[in-house]
Amino acid sequence: MSTADATPTVDVTEPAAEQALDLLEGEGMDTDVAGLRLFVQQGGCAGLSYGMRFDGAPEDDDDVVEAHGLRVFVDPASEQYVEGSVLTYETGLENAGFDVENPNVSRECGCGESFRT
Repeated sequence: MSTADATPTVDVTEPAAEQALDLLEGEGMDTDVAGLRLFVQQGGCAGLSYGMRFDGAPEDDDDVVEAHGLRVFVDPASEQYVEGSVLTYETGLENAGFDVENPNVSRECGCGESFRT
């Protein structure tokens, strides 16, 4: 688990945290325990893709990052791929939603939905 002394696995912008917290509360989840799970899975034309979902609590071996009141859970297998990333939230008519700015990506597919490190 992350500690205050360690560099967090991921950083979260304030707008991303606010949006996720609003969604968590809208689902009736306790934001003191529940959080946003960020994970990497096989898929997409570049080989890997991001996944996000709300979880009621972290798993025992998760890295738990707390930023702007939001808890983000990252499993050990995904941690190596997302370390140093920033979770953002974009608004607008096109491409509104969460985005992961990942410094470890060496190649992305044309649509930006998958990546390779």
